[in-house]
Amino acid sequence: MRVCRTIGEVRAALESRRDGAVALVATMGALHEGHLSLLRAARSECATVVMSLFVNPTQFGEATDLNGYPRDEERDLAAAAEAEVDLVFAPSVDEMYPPGFQTWVEVEELGSVLEGEHRPGHFRGVATVCLKLFTIVRPDVAYFGQKDAQQVAVLRRMIADLALELELRVLPTVRDADGLALSSRNARLSPVERERALALPRALATRDPERARALLAGLDVDYVAVAPFDPPVLAAAVRVGHTRLIDNVPLEEER
Repeated sequence: MRVCRTIGEVRAALESRRDGAVALVATMGALHEGHLSLLRAARSECATVVMSLFVNPTQFGEATDLNGYPRDEERDLAAAAEAEVDLVFAPSVDEMYPPGFQTWVEVEELGSVLEGEHRPGHFRGVATVCLKLFTIVRPDVAYFGQKDAQQVAVLRRMIADLALELELRVLPTVRDADGLALSSRNARLSPVERERALALPRALATRDPERARALLAGLDVDYVAVAPFDPPVLAAAVRVGHTRLIDNVPLEEER
């Protein structure tokens, strides 16, 4: 496995690998089984697997959230090597956003509702960094998880609108045995908070927004809504202590 720190290194390393399909799994590190499921799918389906490892500052609204995001590069690189990743792109912030950077991508309608309403600017950061990763790596296939359903919808719209030659592969949400969707933020939950957080998957399992709201009555709820993505989902965001959690369940099959 090769670790590249600069855009030039990535492009040079991939130059001789274009004969087969190139996969990209974009991550912010703190790898868990959800990430690993994407890496395994990419490994089984593509000739070359690229994983990005970059905590993207432009998608965080609060400095405390960014500063508190878990970082353990040594552990993440070991997990990537075990998953047989070919290349890891782990740039600095200055490499991705050099001095004078001022170009942004905004998916206006899909990026302004639900998460976009509660985290202004979040999807501008997501769309911009993903488009930059797409242009650097030039993957044939990019892998994302259904847990971030709105992110998937935003990226799918961006790919269509900008006529990118790229397939978006979406894999099912991976959950712990107790039903909680895997997230890097779960590590912040105390045992008591984690027990309270289980109300979220139980509420969404009803697939009914009114019943879900009732089951979430004891939590600080940002939203519970049916979102008309592809597929449509029942989505919710809650705060448990100082930790904000999102989750969703598909209501239909993907068209």
